[in-house]
Amino acid sequence: MAAALTPHDLIAKHRPTLDQALEAIRTRAYWSPHPEHPKAYGEHGSLDAAAGQAAFDALLGTRLDLDQPGTDDWVGGEVSPYGIELGVTYPHADIDTLLPAMKAGQRAWRDAGAEVRAVVCLEILKRISDRTHEFAHAVMHTSGQAFMMAFQAGGPHAQDRGLEAVAYAYAEQVRTPDTAEWNKPQGKRDPLALTKSFTPVPRGIALVIGCNTFPTWNGYPGLFASLATGNAVLVKPHPRAVLPLALTVQVARQVLAEAGFAPDLVALTAERPGEGIAKTLATRPEIRIIDYTGSTAFGDWLEANARQAQVYTEKAGVNTVLVESTADYKGMLANLAFSLSLYSGQMCTTPQNLLIPREGISTDEGPRTYDEVVADLARSVDGLLGDDARANALLGAIVNPDVKARLEAAAGLGEVALASREVANPEFPGAVVRTPVIVKLDGAKPDDEAAYMSECFGPVSFAVAVDSASDAVELLRRTIREKGAMTVGAYTTDAEVEQAVQEVCLEEAAQLSLNLTGGVYVNQTAAFSDFHGSGGNPAANAALCDGAFVANRFRVVEVRREA
Repeated sequence: MAAALTPHDLIAKHRPTLDQALEAIRTRAYWSPHPEHPKAYGEHGSLDAAAGQAAFDALLGTRLDLDQPGTDDWVGGEVSPYGIELGVTYPHADIDTLLPAMKAGQRAWRDAGAEVRAVVCLEILKRISDRTHEFAHAVMHTSGQAFMMAFQAGGPHAQDRGLEAVAYAYAEQVRTPDTAEWNKPQGKRDPLALTKSFTPVPRGIALVIGCNTFPTWNGYPGLFASLATGNAVLVKPHPRAVLPLALTVQVARQVLAEAGFAPDLVALTAERPGEGIAKTLATRPEIRIIDYTGSTAFGDWLEANARQAQVYTEKAGVNTVLVESTADYKGMLANLAFSLSLYSGQMCTTPQNLLIPREGISTDEGPRTYDEVVADLARSVDGLLGDDARANALLGAIVNPDVKARLEAAAGLGEVALASREVANPEFPGAVVRTPVIVKLDGAKPDDEAAYMSECFGPVSFAVAVDSASDAVELLRRTIREKGAMTVGAYTTDAEVEQAVQEVCLEEAAQLSLNLTGGVYVNQTAAFSDFHGSGGNPAANAALCDGAFVANRFRVVEVRREA
């Protein structure tokens, strides 16, 4: 049967978008082909809000059959952080059967070339985009994100990151020409003449190990970077967040088959409770690339033990904001309050440590002592989350019991400047919703250091009193060097302090945001423009996205012939 999607048709359909993405990563200007507003969907084959809700509801309690080889069982058990059981079951794979089937499709996928692979990936992303409302509910009920955040971060922003990875992958593959004529003069003798061909070849099978909090946003860059560079991709979701990535695999398999390629180039491996198959998979000789987001302990284990694979990790860090002075005190407080509250602080980019000189800071409203700054920030968070409806829309739900336990334990680490409170969610009575806690610590006390120098993932922030701005800069340096940071923020009107903070971030390779007081926050990054992580400090060994993130997923093989 003829392929339903021809390369010619796919190139005609998606090459303009690919070209725009290539231009966006070159200029770093704002661009996105994926609408952020829910009302933008419902035409040209995309699902509107009602259809997306209905599609998600229809998934509940069903078996998601992906028609994969080697399925030996059906597994599930996801419970929404909002308190409902999803009841979806997924294929459990016999890896000895599935991996050879995945490898069998790589030759035709390799021979298709970089452009065809790119536009097939863009067709996958387009079909996912058309189902953004459905995916939003899947992300919401596995991650605990509030709906609007799940819609945007789990939908268009995740799709942007996937497209960005495809653009970088394409750019790196076409950096080398397909063919070259080589002529070396030999004086009076005939020149030496060779015809050379250069082919990007995949490393092998790539493994994506998904995370609980951002299954699509963190999963798509590695998935699409590997697929676009010719590798088959095995997706191992987090056991609590299978559905969004299972739907992604379903779409990818459909598109690959329609485009005339083996659907087994993308496959899912779900696990039984407590099975822990990630370690087993990560050390299989067939697995040559690994993308992982999660704890430092397992990330370190992968880097040490998956020696046969190129490993890309995003682990934990201690994100820090230095507060020395500001020309917009109210704007600073509002910006920080939102950053601390968004998704209950369950982002790898959420600030944890706020370094504040104990003598206080200068502001446009006059000097403020350390105690006043902390109290004012607590009031700002309280005001932001005082209305339960708004609080639910910003906080979402606590993703798992471990986060709740850390939140409750944090109150015993120091003086509580802002106590966490429980928020009721009328729509989902089973949801665990908590406001952030702010704890005051002293940077000069060794007992306090154990708390603020460890990541406390969740809605927990430490207001750390330091002796001076220079002490804050040095503590910032030590924190990034020893613990890593996905993000750093600073508020200062002093040129010397700004320069010192910037120099620390350049030397320790941390992404810096200065004096944010408006609608851009330290814990948000934009695809095609902002780098997520740097790959240069302990928080992550890769950045989303740059050339280094894609270039080592393939090698170039040369064939020489005499002309």
